[in-house]
Amino acid sequence: MRRTASPVSLVLLGSGTFLLVLAALLAWYVEPRAQRTPIDTDVTTVFTGRGSYFDTLKVKTVKNEPITVTRQVRGDVADSEASGRAIWEVSTSVDTKASLPAADPRDALQWTRERWVTDRTTNRPVHCCDESPVFEGEAYLKFPFGVEKRPYRWWDSTLGATVELAYRGTKRVQGHEGYRFTARVDAVRTGTRQVPGRLVGKPETSQVMAEEWYANHGIELVADRRTGRILFAAIGPRKTLRVPGGDTDEVVLLDSERIAFTERTQKKQVELATADNRKLVLVGLTGPLVAGVLGLSLGAAGVLLLVRGRRRTPAPELSAT
Repeated sequence: MRRTASPVSLVLLGSGTFLLVLAALLAWYVEPRAQRTPIDTDVTTVFTGRGSYFDTLKVKTVKNEPITVTRQVRGDVADSEASGRAIWEVSTSVDTKASLPAADPRDALQWTRERWVTDRTTNRPVHCCDESPVFEGEAYLKFPFGVEKRPYRWWDSTLGATVELAYRGTKRVQGHEGYRFTARVDAVRTGTRQVPGRLVGKPETSQVMAEEWYANHGIELVADRRTGRILFAAIGPRKTLRVPGGDTDEVVLLDSERIAFTERTQKKQVELATADNRKLVLVGLTGPLVAGVLGLSLGAAGVLLLVRGRRRTPAPELSAT
């Protein structure tokens, strides 16, 4: 009698081997490559709060008025694919009740356009592809994947430099827990602006190159731990004018103790983070785990059948001589 392999055992063994290889590929190849900054992003975030701003029509600073900051981020897909980088076009407008709803962002109290270029894996800035401005740091519109409990250098566009964010524990945003980071910016000179002398207490001088100063009462960011997506953000910008060499603020251009994500923006950011998390968990944990367990089970069953399964066939007879 002789043993022959059962077709079923070979199928089970082959399927088990395939699933084990698939589990390894998902865990060590696919999942790390899934942790890449998207290039087709199209997200709008809205901050609201109250504060003071310089009303150009009244030629004075008005107080305790509603302020809205709207930021739109769109990926430049064509340039991103060509360069291998994440290239985002960013438009930010600061509006008052007089400029909302804004048909044209150029009618806003303040409007800026930027072009951000980052490495899709590390989230570090990449100085290419007509970036504007040239920026540094580790966290900007998002944190790197796998946020850690440590300080991060956050790029402040108004300051034109990085600010060190301190880790402050966890915080739940719309039921989703993230890591909380905070910072503040002490008053610092950021540039100059030509204004009428009377505006800054120099009526005898027609025009003065006034100094622009910036501070931030408080920055608070809550980031999703796995994806680095910002779930909640709050800022407290203060922009003023001083006479050259002066040490006091003569004009307040913008001042708010706190402007924060609206509830709608928070919910949308949590929704996006949850969807991203599901994808990463699927390819990095659930997929490999299921494939590994099934692979081991099928492989073991195949080996068992291969060892025990027999097909008895008559042995060849020896011819008499």
